[in-house]
Amino acid sequence: MVALIPTDADDAASLSDALVRALDDGPALGFGMLGEAPESVPRGTAVVIATSGSSGIPKRVALSAEALRASAEATAARIGSGRWLLALPAGYVAGLQVLVRSIVAGTRPVPLEGRFSPESFADATLSMLRPARRSSGGIPELYTSLVPAQLATLLDAADDRPVLAALQAYRAILVGGQALPQPVRERADDLGVRLVRTYGSTETSGGCVYDGLPLDTVGVRTVDGELRIAGPMLADGYLGDGELTARTFSHDEHGIRWYHTGDLGLVDEGGVVRVHGRADNVIVSGGINISLDRVERLVQRVPGLSGAVVVGIEDERWGEASVIVAPRGEALRRSESEQLAHARDIVAEELGKHARPVRLIVVDELDRLPSGKPDREAIRRAVAELR
Repeated sequence: MVALIPTDADDAASLSDALVRALDDGPALGFGMLGEAPESVPRGTAVVIATSGSSGIPKRVALSAEALRASAEATAARIGSGRWLLALPAGYVAGLQVLVRSIVAGTRPVPLEGRFSPESFADATLSMLRPARRSSGGIPELYTSLVPAQLATLLDAADDRPVLAALQAYRAILVGGQALPQPVRERADDLGVRLVRTYGSTETSGGCVYDGLPLDTVGVRTVDGELRIAGPMLADGYLGDGELTARTFSHDEHGIRWYHTGDLGLVDEGGVVRVHGRADNVIVSGGINISLDRVERLVQRVPGLSGAVVVGIEDERWGEASVIVAPRGEALRRSESEQLAHARDIVAEELGKHARPVRLIVVDELDRLPSGKPDREAIRRAVAELR
């Protein structure tokens, strides 16, 4: 057994040093557990992360040093290695992996100073390039990891030359945590920003499918429509919850261990993984099951709604219905009624009239979790109160 130390993720420099020790069989780091008494975990455990709880109760995911290194090494094999900018909270797996990848690459991560903004992103990025210009080593390959909301903020500010130069400086910008809206992806492509869409979770030590293709050490298959993942980067399980671990991880007839993602999807003939949405993010409207994730992806195609979130509410007529919640920061090009009509038309064409959202609500700012993801439960509660 090794000690599990509740850890503050705010100081990236000291956290990197502590993570080096944790990866080398030292005390394990516990994120999201400040204020709790230290405890012991099985030897080999490097970190325990409390998941964001975007759609349920947070769980404590135990990740081994072997799993974290396997993930970082597979990423380097796919996209290369170099210097990483830390623009996400290090207490969540996407930010933590920026530190692990830096350790594996033998580099020091550069933390973003202060609140995330286009200016702070540009300053941090350009600071990573300036020392290289004075040395014989040349300009290093730059990498970072963002959530879609951060990327959209940067693209909105891309008329500012330093921001655009910073975006274009990266060999790869990993984008994950939630689906990347198609309009945002197209804007990035038009500006020459090199994006890599990632799919994964804390239970897979972060992203393990890049642009639809599993990393070299990863296996993906579907069972009854649910995506399942195998590979050396899988978590050991949930700390203190053997029953949940047994339900979420299983071994097949060949002894291969699989993680049950809870996501619906398929693996096509070319081996490309296509994610349809959470199996539990479904409403029943008029007796018909509707995936809110699929509705949301269609709504985000509407100009001005690329940052929108779709939630389900009780409805007197249909039992349940979907509502669009969009941040006011994205300038709506037409009236809200016209925007809603456009969204309803797109959804009806793709999924049928039964799936059309019933309302569009524009807010000053979406509620978000510390990880940067939308806080869907808080958004849903706020919408329910409005009705």
